[in-house]
Amino acid sequence: MRHLLQPRVLNLASLAALVSALASYPRLTLWVTRHNPVWFLEITIFLCGIVLWGFVFAWHTVYVKKPVFDFKPEPRSFITVTLTGIAMAVVYDLFLDPSFRTKLPEEYPPDFSHWLAYLPFALAFNQLFITFAPCDWCMRLFRRTWVACSLTAIFGAFVLLMNIQAHEEPVSTPLMAGLMAVRITMGFLAVSFYLRGGVVLSWWWTIVLESRHLFHLNGR
Repeated sequence: MRHLLQPRVLNLASLAALVSALASYPRLTLWVTRHNPVWFLEITIFLCGIVLWGFVFAWHTVYVKKPVFDFKPEPRSFITVTLTGIAMAVVYDLFLDPSFRTKLPEEYPPDFSHWLAYLPFALAFNQLFITFAPCDWCMRLFRRTWVACSLTAIFGAFVLLMNIQAHEEPVSTPLMAGLMAVRITMGFLAVSFYLRGGVVLSWWWTIVLESRHLFHLNGR
């Protein structure tokens, strides 16, 4: 815990949390079914972000032995992430998105302005909550890479399952099974890229995946 409470870690976590909250604002304003005002959600993201980013800045470099932000990733890693992201985007676009686009339309941007609002939220908070913080917390707790990868991937699948179950639209068992299998695979890949190249490489992975929506946007 001494790493987590260092002034440098708290300062970096607070700054990163502020950026995450600001980047999430466009997405929150477009969330028409929200039950709380935007200012309340912004404060919640900021406070939660301090804790989550604290995990990242406190433990990632210590236990992974690599910087959180690596702005010069290895060309081989960059190419691997790009090609893998394209492959997974194709899998989603062909086999999963057509069904979920009708069942969960609010999860898919209808036009380019929505996509521009969704992407910063995915980068600034989704990846932090699903991948970065859980991975570093597990690395701190278990100090085993395979355990951290496994638990982080399972956690991401669990969050997705809870999100789907919160909607009234039923999802067939085969579709759910396929989605869970793909999501766990995606979780393993996301964590492996994060451990290899830090936040920047993981953000590029997310950008490649989210770019698949550009082919289905309305012309606004």
